Amino acid sequence: MSTDNKSEVIQAFELASKNQSVFSGIDRQESMENFKRLGWPNARNEEWKYTNISKIIQAKPDFKKAQGSGVVTKEMVSQFLIAGADAFVLVFENGYFNKNLSSPSSAPDGVTIQNLSSVTGNETVNKYLGKVASEANEPFVALNTAFVNDGVFIHIKQGKSISQPIHIIYINSSTNPDHTSSIRNLIVAEKGSKINISESYHSLNDEACGFMNSVTEVVVMQNAHVELVKAQLESNKSSHISFTQAIQERDSLFDTVTVTLNGDLVRNNLHIKMNDINCTSHLFGLYILDGNQLVDNHTLVDHAMPNCFSNELYKGIIGGKATGVFNGKIFVRKDAQKTNAYQSNKNILLSDDAQMNTKPQLEIFADDVKCTHGATTGQIDEDALFYLRARGIGEKNARALLNIAFASDVLNNIKNELLKENLLNLAVEKLHKNEK
Repeated sequence: MSTDNKSEVIQAFELASKNQSVFSGIDRQESMENFKRLGWPNARNEEWKYTNISKIIQAKPDFKKAQGSGVVTKEMVSQFLIAGADAFVLVFENGYFNKNLSSPSSAPDGVTIQNLSSVTGNETVNKYLGKVASEANEPFVALNTAFVNDGVFIHIKQGKSISQPIHIIYINSSTNPDHTSSIRNLIVAEKGSKINISESYHSLNDEACGFMNSVTEVVVMQNAHVELVKAQLESNKSSHISFTQAIQERDSLFDTVTVTLNGDLVRNNLHIKMNDINCTSHLFGLYILDGNQLVDNHTLVDHAMPNCFSNELYKGIIGGKATGVFNGKIFVRKDAQKTNAYQSNKNILLSDDAQMNTKPQLEIFADDVKCTHGATTGQIDEDALFYLRARGIGEKNARALLNIAFASDVLNNIKNELLKENLLNLAVEKLHKNEK
């Protein structure tokens, strides 16, 4: 097997280029040229120092529709409805939209919820698709653009508010370890609008595998409010690289929660640019790991304008021989006076072989700001453990209670109560597995 499949990726693109769908707003050939220039990241790249992607770059890339697709049924989908049965649901199998498994009802007035490949030529898509997430220094974004097969387009018009949650479900049924899905999402919330969106990634069974490369672009206009929850629940034979870029206008609010429980190799890149005054953003993350999992969360909050507030809390519970990585950067530009920015990363190690690499960063070029950051990595608080055991609670249950309370600090920020409850139950299940 080759040590680097870059040439095979290029060859796959040349073979597929004649039959690929046309997406307005993106240039596949230009993106492939960017990928050729950038190549695969490696440990010499500071941003990828702790993330070994050899599993991806040694595979023989297969960007075609996975063989065996079409096996997912409505009964199978029902087990993945973690955002509630009343949610507006879009279902993708192996990276391709399945209309028959998605919600039959039409979107509310003023709201567009469609798979991306069905809206070619849309004015809003033309304006924003491929313009929000830069691929200049991001090889996986370039690769996604070159091979994107489908995704979701969500557009909520000015002043509209949708109370019904929107749930995007990605199901992997492929048993081909070389299979690659390229998903692209575009979310545009106009002035004064409000919307709640959940993404969940699942495997049909423990044998499902392959590589998911997803990119999500979010535009939050003046006084709009967007909540985006991402749950990564794939099999531990899967790899997932994601890149989410949000741009905020004045007086807007962007809340995001990322929950990672499964996946062999997971890398989440979350970039937020506060492009006008009085923006607010909350970034929450939870990762519970075991076995040989590697999960890397990279965040960047770019305070470009004055009077903005960001609050970031990422928590990890790491057992087995798993590795966690957190690299969070707060960037405050010269004109971004009166910035308030907080960042915290807290981790619990459940075994001697578990590892955590954390690097909180501040880059401040303004002088009238209030910014703090910090990171802690250790074991369960022995005083708290003693307190619970002194009240008749067994050690195993006491440890579980403390871990659940630790995780709940993140999950409690999810507005959808049913989604919060379901993710908490899945987190508890994972924690009990770690205790065995």
